[in-house]
Amino acid sequence: MREQNYKNHRKFYPPHHFIYLPLLIILEIYGVYKIYRDAENQLTWILFSVVIFLLFYLAFMTRQHYALGLQNRMIILEFKQRYFEIFGQRSDEIADKLKFDQIAALRFAYDDEFKELLYRALHENISGDEIKRSIKSWRADRQRV
Repeated sequence: MREQNYKNHRKFYPPHHFIYLPLLIILEIYGVYKIYRDAENQLTWILFSVVIFLLFYLAFMTRQHYALGLQNRMIILEFKQRYFEIFGQRSDEIADKLKFDQIAALRFAYDDEFKELLYRALHENISGDEIKRSIKSWRADRQRV
């Protein structure tokens, strides 16, 4: 497996991202095309296009909602556990001061950089993207949804 870093840390689910969604997009384009080309069945093609759009929207939002909601919750719990292991203290107060994108970005840093970047996030309010760009030794997350 190749080394994970800022440029390649995103993950795709091929059946969803490269088959199902592109197929829906193609069908939607075809349906809109037929609305203007088939005046006799225009209402049918409008209905077809609306149904395809709703399937696309539902597929996208349902997948995103459940997977990301659970993943976000786990990332916050991981942050709290890691904070406790490093500092020996509860992290509720610290976690409340951080935005989620900062917490999520910190998981890519090893413990020595974690401390420094956490300090910067709290005192300089650097963004999650700035945290990721500041990481010198990337800690891969290969279990993302």
